[in-house]
Amino acid sequence: MNYISTRGGIAPITFSEAVMMGLATDGGLLLPQTLPRVDMATFNGWKNLSYQHLAFQIIRLFADDLPGPVLEDLIDRSYAGFTHPQITPLTHRGGFYIMELFHGPTLAFKDVALQFLGNLFELLLEEQGGTMNILGATSGDTGSAAIHGVRGKARINIFILHPDGRVSPIQKLQMTTVADPNVFNIAIRGNFDDAQAIVKAIFNDLEFKERYHLGAINSINWVRVLAQVVYYVYAWLRLNCREGHKSVDFSVPTGNFGDIFAGYVAKRLLPEGLINRLILATNSNDILSRFVRRGDYSKGTVSATLSPSMDIQVASNFERYLYYLRNEDAGQVVRDMDEFAASGALDLSPLAGRVAADFASRAVSEEETLATIREFYFAHDYLLDPHTAVGVCAGKEFREEKRPMVCLATAHPAKFGEAVARAIGRSPDLPPDLAALREEDSRCEVLDADAEQIKAYLLEHART
Repeated sequence: MNYISTRGGIAPITFSEAVMMGLATDGGLLLPQTLPRVDMATFNGWKNLSYQHLAFQIIRLFADDLPGPVLEDLIDRSYAGFTHPQITPLTHRGGFYIMELFHGPTLAFKDVALQFLGNLFELLLEEQGGTMNILGATSGDTGSAAIHGVRGKARINIFILHPDGRVSPIQKLQMTTVADPNVFNIAIRGNFDDAQAIVKAIFNDLEFKERYHLGAINSINWVRVLAQVVYYVYAWLRLNCREGHKSVDFSVPTGNFGDIFAGYVAKRLLPEGLINRLILATNSNDILSRFVRRGDYSKGTVSATLSPSMDIQVASNFERYLYYLRNEDAGQVVRDMDEFAASGALDLSPLAGRVAADFASRAVSEEETLATIREFYFAHDYLLDPHTAVGVCAGKEFREEKRPMVCLATAHPAKFGEAVARAIGRSPDLPPDLAALREEDSRCEVLDADAEQIKAYLLEHART
C-alpha cells in the first residue's frame, strides 16, 4: 500500500514514510493510492473478533510494511490502558445507540488514535535511530490525548498549541499538569483556526521541518484517520451480530472533518450499503454544514460555544474528501485550495448531488445543545457531553425506525462541567483522575498567534 498527496506533488511513499511525513511536502494531505474494499466473505469472518483483533485486520490492509507480530503488539499496547474491555462500547438510550469513545486515558475519542500513533512513532524512531519534535494544535481534546500518547518517550518532544481561554478548564489541566520534561504547552492569543494555520505554515517551511524533525499528531496525519475507521466497522458488527441489523446510520459531532472522514473511509471499505448515511453534526460554526446542505464552503467568524472542540471554520481534513469529490484530480484540488486561500470561499454547489449521497447535515444551536443534554439526562438517565449532544440532536432529524442510528460520544461529560451544569442544574461527578488534576502544578507558555514567535520557542526547546 503506497501513499500519495491530495495535491499530486510527491512520488508514492510507504505507510511508514507517510506516518513520519505527516503533512505532505507539497502542502497536501496523504491518502492511500487506492482505497481497499473487503468482500462479504472477509467481512463475515470478522464478526466475532475483539476490538483489538478487528483493528489488526483493518490496519494491516493499509500498513503492509509493518510485520504482523509488530502491528499486533502495537495495537495491544495501545489499548491496554482503556477502562472498558470493548474499548468503544455501545449503549442503547433514547432510541439511539451511543458509542462511547471516552474510555481511554484522557476520556476523549482522540485516545483511540493517539495512543496507537504515539507507540508507532516510538517504534519507527527506534528503528531509524532518529528523534522527533511533534507540533500540533488543539481545540481541546487532541492536545491532551497526544501528550498522553508520547509523554516520557525518549526520542520525542511535543509542543501543543491551544487557544488561550477557549478550552474547558479540565481540558487545559489535562495538558498543562503533565510534568514530563518532553512536554511543552503553548497558549496562543487567538482561536483554534489561528493555531492550526500556524502549524500548517511551519510544516510548509520544508527546510525548518526537516532540520528539526517535525512530526504531526493532528488529524493531518493519516494514522489518526485510519485508527478511527475501526470503530465504525466495530459498531456495525456489534449491531449485526447482536440484533441482526443489516444497515446502520452514524451521527458524528464534527469540527475538523477527521472523524467523519474516517466514517467515509469505512463506508468505502465495507460492502456497499452496510453504512447507509453519515450525519455531519456541527454547532453554530457551521462551515461544514453549509457545505453539505448547499455547497457553500466559506469561512465565517469563529464563535465560542458550549462545544469548543468544534469551534472551527477551516476544517483541515476537508481536502481529503475534496480529492474524492473531484474524482481524484489533484490538479483541480490545487486550484480549489488556492482559490480558498485567496478568497476564503469555494462554491461547490454543482457537486451537491454527489455530496448528498455521502452525507446529511444539521447545525445545532446552543439552546438545542442544552435542551438535548437536559432531556437525555432526565428522560433516559444518561449524561451527554455538549459535543455528543450536538450529534444526538442532529441525529433526531434523520433517524429512521427501520435502521439504527449510532451517535458517537466523543468525550466524557465531566470534561465539560460548566455546560452540563447549565443543562441539568448541577455539575457532573468528576472521575477521581480528573478531580486530582486540580491539585497539580500547571506549566504553560502564553504567546502571540505568530508563526515566527512559535518557531523561536521551538528552536529554544527542540530535541535535536
